[in-house]
Amino acid sequence: MRYAVYHLPQGDLGHWGSAWLGWDARKRHDATAVSDVQPKGETPPRRNGAALPRTQGELTATPRRYGFHATMKAPMHLAEGRSLVELRARLGEIAATNTGFAMEMALNWDWGFLALRPLVQPPELMALEAALVTGLDDFRAPLSEQDRARRHPERLSPTAREHLDRWGYPHVLDLFHYHLTLSGAITEQEGATLAQAFEPELAPLLARPMPVAAIALVAEGPDKHFRLIEEFPLEAGAG
Repeated sequence: MRYAVYHLPQGDLGHWGSAWLGWDARKRHDATAVSDVQPKGETPPRRNGAALPRTQGELTATPRRYGFHATMKAPMHLAEGRSLVELRARLGEIAATNTGFAMEMALNWDWGFLALRPLVQPPELMALEAALVTGLDDFRAPLSEQDRARRHPERLSPTAREHLDRWGYPHVLDLFHYHLTLSGAITEQEGATLAQAFEPELAPLLARPMPVAAIALVAEGPDKHFRLIEEFPLEAGAG
C-alpha cells in the first residue's frame, strides 16, 4: 500500500472538483462499484452551452483515481520498520506547527493538462510543502528501479533528477508547483475549450481565495484509487 499527503479542497469548490473527476477521496466508495469511479457517456453541455472537447470519462480517466487534490508529499511505500501509527503522529506534529492560509486560484493549461493553480504561491504554502517533503522522508521506502524509471529521469533537469533521487519525487521544494488537476493529457485547444465550458460554474467558486486549512493523509487501495485516512488541521497561531 502507498500513502501520500494531499490538500483536498473543501466546501463548494471541493464538491465541484470531485463531481467532475468522478471520485471523492473523502467518501467510502465501494471498490467494486464501477459507477463510483467511471463516468459514462457524454456529459451535457455546461450552462453557457459550450460543449466538452471529449467525454467526461475520457478527460478524467487519468486523474480520477487520485481525486480532486494537490500533492504535498508524493505517494510512497512505508520504509521498513515504520508504521501507519507513527506516520499519523508525525503528520499531526507537522500540521500543528504550520498555519492555514488562502490562495487566489485560476485555470491554466500547461504541462499538457488543465489544472487550477494559485496566482501566487504564498510563503506559508512553500513552508508547509518543505516541512512535509523533508519531515516525512524517513518514512519513505527507497524508490524501486521500476518506480524511478517511470519518472523518466533522462528527461528531467539536473535539479529535478537530484530531487528524484533524494526525495523520491522530482517536483519538490524549489521545483514545487501547487496544482489541482482537472484533466489528463490534452492539447492546448482542448484546454481552452474545456476552460470555456467550466467558466460559468467555476467563476463564482473562484471569486474568493481558496482556504488551505488542513492536510490529508490518503492511502491507495487495491483498485488503485486513493481514499482519505485522516485530515489534520493547520493549527499554528490558531489560538
